[in-house]
Amino acid sequence: MGFTPKLTAMITAVLALSAATAAGAAETRYPLTLDNCGHVLTIPARPDNVVSIGQSTTEILYALGQADRMAGTALWFNAVLPAYEAQNARVARISDNMPSFEAVVNKRPGFVPTMFEWMIGAQGAVGTRPQFADLGIPAYVMPTDCEGKDNLVGADGTRLAPFDIGTLWKSIAQMAEVMDAQDAGAALIADLQARDAAVVARAQAMALPDASAAVWFSSADLELDPYMAGGMGVPAWMLARLGLRNVVTSDEEWPTVGWETIARADPSVLIIARMDRRRFPADDVAEKLRFLQSDPVTRQMTAVREGRIVVLDAEAMHPGIRLIDGLEVLAEGMDGLTQ
Repeated sequence: MGFTPKLTAMITAVLALSAATAAGAAETRYPLTLDNCGHVLTIPARPDNVVSIGQSTTEILYALGQADRMAGTALWFNAVLPAYEAQNARVARISDNMPSFEAVVNKRPGFVPTMFEWMIGAQGAVGTRPQFADLGIPAYVMPTDCEGKDNLVGADGTRLAPFDIGTLWKSIAQMAEVMDAQDAGAALIADLQARDAAVVARAQAMALPDASAAVWFSSADLELDPYMAGGMGVPAWMLARLGLRNVVTSDEEWPTVGWETIARADPSVLIIARMDRRRFPADDVAEKLRFLQSDPVTRQMTAVREGRIVVLDAEAMHPGIRLIDGLEVLAEGMDGLTQ
């Protein structure tokens, strides 16, 4: 699909600006002090033995070329991106899910970044900031999960403001600065921004009239209400970016919503998460599809009857580099709405 001259010029301008930013990157000066989610974080020197908690942080570090400085990773939803398989093979997998505090600190890390504040926060499931600080370990939470969000309300936190993609660029830039990899960070941001501009242009060219969507992540049990994407989180940002209306309006990150409610809204497109973890039966995308096609309520939905179901990697619904991959896959799925 071609772009209009105006959209082509916009994409070219984004690339030129990002390239100029990359060319002007400077080396990190240590000790480095960051304001991280309302906490002052000091990095005394370029970190070694990094342990990342969360696939988003891990793949960002791989994209920055930092695998040689990593001692472990944990909390995975999907297989690593093919481009990073070689790097990933050199880094220990501490846990597929949530690691213990002991397993993390036994790696003697110089830096512990995480994608979720509930992993390292006031009620840290892995550990609290003071616990890490007492051992001299800087613990970092990606701004994507703390800025404009209250993680003490709701099971997965509640958004106080709609997700801002700027917090992802900030997360990448800060981690690049911590690792003294600013050139790589600027180049990564430039690439993601250019791809974002291109996929938005593609969606705008479709000119869809009031198309709507719902995003199903998982369910504690297939007989229970599903975990759906809330109205201000990352998936909601993705939908709005491509001109789709989220039928779920809750401010919670992943609220439970009854299928009867979703069926009444009758979204144009149903988006379901594919993941490798098996915490719940509905983590299996095949089980999701079986349920949708057999349940007396869901099988009557237009999206199910007409096959308007888009499968996205779960990690593409999180604020990381796969977010743009998710936009691209979703845009492909939207092509069916124009036919």
